[in-house]
Amino acid sequence: MTTLSGQNIVIMGGTTGLGLSAAKQLVAAGANIVVTSRSQANVDAALAELGPQARGFAADAVTPDSAERAVAMFDWLDALYHVAGGSGRSKGDGPLHEMTDEGLDHTLDLNLKSVVLSNRAAIRRFLHQNTGGVILNMASVLGWSPSPRFFASHAYAAAKAGIIGFSKSIAAYYAPQNIRVNVIAPALVETPMSQRAAGNDEIMAFIKTKQPLDGGRIGHPDDCDAAALLLLSPGSKFITGQVLAVDGGWTVSEGQVEPP
Repeated sequence: MTTLSGQNIVIMGGTTGLGLSAAKQLVAAGANIVVTSRSQANVDAALAELGPQARGFAADAVTPDSAERAVAMFDWLDALYHVAGGSGRSKGDGPLHEMTDEGLDHTLDLNLKSVVLSNRAAIRRFLHQNTGGVILNMASVLGWSPSPRFFASHAYAAAKAGIIGFSKSIAAYYAPQNIRVNVIAPALVETPMSQRAAGNDEIMAFIKTKQPLDGGRIGHPDDCDAAALLLLSPGSKFITGQVLAVDGGWTVSEGQVEPP
């Protein structure tokens, strides 16, 4: 098992779904963690489940001081895992010709600006410590492998592609300071954000062929845990600037849809 004994790790968005699943595994591996969420109820529930190695607070990841506050909760920071993000459909994201200005701004802020802010806070801390450090960002296969029939959220795709480009850029710039930056890119995973798709029989039939591994299914949050633990651990000390798709075969499968 990967050992992270004594490591101090901030998880932006670590109270539900992919973030909470990873938080459980990080605690089990010996890490001390800080988790954040916009919902105080989610923070309270997560902390009750995670135990004494975890602390957290409610904050919006889009506000600059939220990441600064999270980082400051440790005297010493080893890693940041940014999971916070979400769909902008309810605000007007969608196909470009239908996208609203509000949908564009909301989706880019939630999914890209929040990553830039949290990464900046972590980088500043690592440079101040002069220790190196680890950043792991959550993107999506939609950042480079589109699915036009069922997943045409173009601001979301732009944000996730932006995370990849941003992460590679800072990985290159800060490598001499021994700061590593990598990306996990899941396909469709069963989380609070994916309820629209998970409840749609037509989409689930498509997923059976688009994500053909393990019988053809939607992903589970714990499918990403091993990748997160690896990329946050000293075991990946020679890995930076990489994007790991945890996608059930999404990026190498056509996916079958009925003709219109």
